[in-house]
Amino acid sequence: MQPTQSALIVPIPQAEQAVGRWRAALDRAAGWGVPAHVTVLSPFLAPERLDDDLLAAVGEAVASVPSFTADFTRVRWFGDTVAWLAPTPDEPFRALTTAVWRRFPEAAPYEGAFDDVVPHLTFGHNAPKPALTEAADAIGAFLPIRAAVDVVHLIAGTMRPDSWRTVREFPLGLSG
Repeated sequence: MQPTQSALIVPIPQAEQAVGRWRAALDRAAGWGVPAHVTVLSPFLAPERLDDDLLAAVGEAVASVPSFTADFTRVRWFGDTVAWLAPTPDEPFRALTTAVWRRFPEAAPYEGAFDDVVPHLTFGHNAPKPALTEAADAIGAFLPIRAAVDVVHLIAGTMRPDSWRTVREFPLGLSG
């Protein structure tokens, strides 16, 4: 089946040991094949638009932000239905979103649903609060998690199991 959606993410493989089992149970995106990540821009553009010129423009936008290190030190919540890890600092993640969104204004983060796009690594979404709380407590034992952030992945897929794949990797700029 051809991909119907795309997204730009920063994969955080260092978090998989802490969040992997919980994401598998509490976050439907894990079942689609999306790894533990911080979203840069989702949804992005229709997969059929991803030609060489567009990919070059994404690469330029991503490279405008220097690579950095982020620490995930605490569990946070969006209401009672979404549990996530907060990265520190979050400014470089915000800079990535801004750089790509400026280049592709038609791809507003989360389709413009939020005034403030908060960088986060979701480990539970629309699950019962007791299950999310159990996950939060268990994941807390693994914190802090340190991640070197030097690449953004363009991924594409459908809302079907194991359908999301990396289309391209884009390196961040050199850190100063």
